[in-house]
Parts: sequence; structure tokens; C-alpha cells
Amino acid sequence: MKKGTQDKKIKKILIIAGIAAGILLTAYIGISIYFMSHFCFRTKLNGTGVSGYSADKVLRDWQDEIKNYKLEITERDGTVDELKGDDIGLELQWDDTVKNLIKKQNGFTWINRLFDPDNITSYAIVTFDKTKFDAAVKELNCMSDKMQVMPVDATASEYDKDDGFTVVEAVDGTAIDPDSFIKGIEDCIYGLKENYDISKDGGYIQPQIKGDNDGLKSAVDKMNEYAKSVITYQIGDDTDVLDAGTFGEWLEIQDDMSVTIDTDKILAYVKGLEKKYNTFGRAEKLATSYGQTVTIDNNHYGWKIDEDAEAEQIKNDIEGGEPVTRDLNYKYTANSHTGNDYGNSYVEINLTAQHLFVYKDGSLVVESDFVSGNTSKGNGTPTGVFGLTYKQKDATLNGENYSTPVSFWMPFNGNVGMHDATWRSTFGGVIYKSRGSHGCVNLPYSVAETIYNTVEKNYPVLVYELPGTENTAAADKDAAGTVISAIDEIGEVTLESADAISSARSQYDSLSDTAKSYVSNYQALVDAETYYAQLQEQAQQEAVQQPEADQKEVQPSADPQAPQTDEEQPAADAGTQ
Repeated sequence: MKKGTQDKKIKKILIIAGIAAGILLTAYIGISIYFMSHFCFRTKLNGTGVSGYSADKVLRDWQDEIKNYKLEITERDGTVDELKGDDIGLELQWDDTVKNLIKKQNGFTWINRLFDPDNITSYAIVTFDKTKFDAAVKELNCMSDKMQVMPVDATASEYDKDDGFTVVEAVDGTAIDPDSFIKGIEDCIYGLKENYDISKDGGYIQPQIKGDNDGLKSAVDKMNEYAKSVITYQIGDDTDVLDAGTFGEWLEIQDDMSVTIDTDKILAYVKGLEKKYNTFGRAEKLATSYGQTVTIDNNHYGWKIDEDAEAEQIKNDIEGGEPVTRDLNYKYTANSHTGNDYGNSYVEINLTAQHLFVYKDGSLVVESDFVSGNTSKGNGTPTGVFGLTYKQKDATLNGENYSTPVSFWMPFNGNVGMHDATWRSTFGGVIYKSRGSHGCVNLPYSVAETIYNTVEKNYPVLVYELPGTENTAAADKDAAGTVISAIDEIGEVTLESADAISSARSQYDSLSDTAKSYVSNYQALVDAETYYAQLQEQAQQEAVQQPEADQKEVQPSADPQAPQTDEEQPAADAGTQ
């Protein structure tokens, strides 16, 4: 092809392209000019399509719609409310608002609208009476009190032995969210929309947590891990089981979706265990060695659960998610969970009989008389059930006015305890009533040693009184000792000895026959009475023979002074506790 021919073709193509470009440019400018007075493609005004509309057309169309406008409001159950334009004083604003919106859009950007729709919002085109609007909205069915049912968030189910914990879906309510609801209705009115679905358009208060919430799912998984924990309590012959059937309701999901265990509910459960298994503080029954059963109050011995330690252990066991078998956590322990909690190893102290028994595994180890606290001075040994506090060899007992060394010291109630009392030669009877200790149980050395080698810390010590078990022989001897002293106190018999002799005789006559047999100086009383009678007779004779003379003192032919008893008296308690 010749060069001239090619040039002509290229020139022709360029002319055609120029003409096409000119046409396109003319079209673009023409369309741009058009959209300077009309809305661009894909434009919505207050949610209503207005593409290519002039301001007049928008206003004319909306004027027609306003005349018979009504908004249908659909509730969750399908009930439909109506809100009419006349009810709210709906009107169209005939001003330059729409024209200004068109000018603002810039007609030369109409091509952009083909790819990027424009949604224009203006609340200045239509207007309504706010007072009428509020009154009409208030009368809607969905606004009635009976319709204000709050939604329920998704949560964890109660524990089921087959399914464990599962997610319970949220429940939609019918309670209106005032802000969202009013705004939704107003948006519809400003855009002259005819339908508003409360559920779809967000007018209800929504559940904050839905069933698909990842945090909730994780929390339920955690609760099912906890549910694997089973605590089996082995308490003596009894068995108690704590599993998710009980502690499931203690688990709580917090706002941050963490799982916690209600400590108050744990503590309430522990208190239930205390009612069932605690024996500390309860009156104790003892089948005594005398064949009678006594009830002993003031119980400081027995089983007592440590609330805080047990509650913490339960929490840890649940969080561990594993089966465990264990005993309870105790603050105080005892010998047995079966029958009497002191079991068959204990010290039995009868204050009335002033006699004790020590049992080990059901066998009698030793029994002995003792001397307890001096009741005449208010130092009586307290009754009750106690656990041996500790034991110590070669201790020194200190008090307000004494310091006494002992070889075997076994306290069981504060400063009251059992110990040897080598300063005493006799034990038992009624010595304690006038020459007892400061409160401790005084024992013969060998007995104290045997007890010391038998008992350990917390060994049960049961102290009681049992009328009718008094040591009558000892009581008789003690009573006889009082009479012996009274006879000794007569001394040299004179005419002034009448009261002393009469008192000694009265005390002797009141004794039992057995006690009388222990009065070793009774003959001295008889001799005193005989000699006193002689003195009286002699005095009477002299009074008859010499009525005006001074009566002379009659000298006895023999001194019937009562002999001193050779019965050994035990030394007084040297200040032991």
C-alpha cells in the first residue's frame, strides 16, 4: 500500500474519533447540566429512590403521598399498628430545601453515582406536630405495659446428669427500645415509607448475649470441666458425695464470661456438714464404770470442721475437675466417728467418788483414788469433756502463792490437769472438800507415771459428778477425824469444860456406827465426862459444908486429858493447779 493511502486512512480514523469524543463530551456536559437540576443516578432521599427527579417532582410526588399517608408498624407476633399522617399533623415543606440538595450534589459527578450510590438524609422536607406524634406513639399497642417483656440473654443450662451443661438460647422479648423505635419511625415518616418492622428494623431491646457467643460457649465448656469433679467424703463408716448435681448451681458466669464458684453457697454446704458431723460442744453421754450413764455438758472435745479450710478445699477440688476421695478438714478431732466420739480410749474422772479410770482400746490400764480441787475455797475441779492439751515431764507449777515441781504434768483444761502429788500420803474420800488442790487432780506418783505413759495429746478426759458413788468409808473416817479433833480440844478438864465436852459428845453421837468405830480417842471423852461429873459433885458438897467460905478449886486425882491421835494427816496441797 502506498504511503499516501495509509495517511488518508489514519486521518479518517482520527476525524471519526474526534467526532465521537466530541459527541461523548457533549453528552457528558449535557447530562451534567441536567443533573444540576435533577438528582443523579442511584440516589435515595430519606430512603426513597429519587433518581432523575427534579425538586418539583419530588415535592409533587410526596404531596400526593402525604394526603393518604399511613405507616404500618409490624410487631414480633405479627400484630400491625397504624400511624396516620393526619394523626401526627404531617405536612410538606414547600421551600428550597430539595433544590439546595440537588445543587449540593454537583452534577458533573454523575458518573461516580453509577458505581457509588448516594443516600441523602434531610429532615427539612416534611414536618409533623411533635405533641401529636408523641400522643399517637403512646397509644400504639406495642407501647402498652403488657407488651414490655424484656429479652433474656443466652446462658448456661442447669446441670443435667446426661447432658451436663448446655447453652440455653437467648429469648427475644417485646420490650421497646425507645430511642431506636422513635428514630426508626421518624426515619420512615421523613422518607414517607409505609412499613416499619420492629424486629427487622431494630426497635426492640435486643439480648446482649446470643447463643453463638464464643465467650459463653467457652464458659459452658469450663463448667463441664468442673462437673467432672466428684468429692467422696469418707467419714468413719459414713460416705457423703458432692457432685455437680449439687454444686452445679454454685457455678456462675460473670460479665467477662469467666466462671466463678459462689463462696457463700460453698460455706452454706459446709455448715450443713457441720450439723451432721460436728460433735464438739454437744453434751456427751458416758456409760460410767459404776454401771450408770451420765450426760456431761461443757464439752470441749470432739469433731469440729474447719469452715474456711474445708470451703477452700471444696473450691480447689471443683476447679481441679477430677474425682477425689478424702476426709473433711477439721479444727478439732476426736477418737471415733462411730458411737461416742471419744471411742474406747479415755480417762474417766468421778469427782464424787474421787476415783478415776484410764482405758486404752477398751481395756482398763489403771484406776486410782485422787484428790481434786478444794471446794471449800472455791477451787473445785470443773466437770466437762476435754482433750489432753499436752504432757510434760519435770514441770514446775506456778501460782499466786506457790511454785511446785511435779514429775508428770498432764493439763486438760487450761491450767487444770493431772499430776503426781508426792506430798500427800492419802488420796480419795472427802479430803478435797477441805484440803483439796487449787483445781488439779492430785495422784499417787506411780499412778501418774502410768497415766503419763498411756496418754497422748488430745486423749479424751471425761470429768463428772455422780451422786451415790461417794466413798462412804473415807467419809466416815473423815467425820471421825473431826470428832477426834473435838475430843482433843477438850484438854485439861475443869468446871469450865462443859461446852467443849458437850460439843464433842454431840458430834460423836451424830456419827454412824461405822464412823464411831474410827474414833480412836473415844475413851478420852468418856474419861472427861466422868471427871467433869466428879468435879461438879465435889463442888456441890463443899458448897453445903462451907456456905460462907470461898469455893476452892478442886484438883482431879488424875488427868483424863484426851490423848492425841496418831493417825497420819496428809500434808496440805502445796499450791498445785
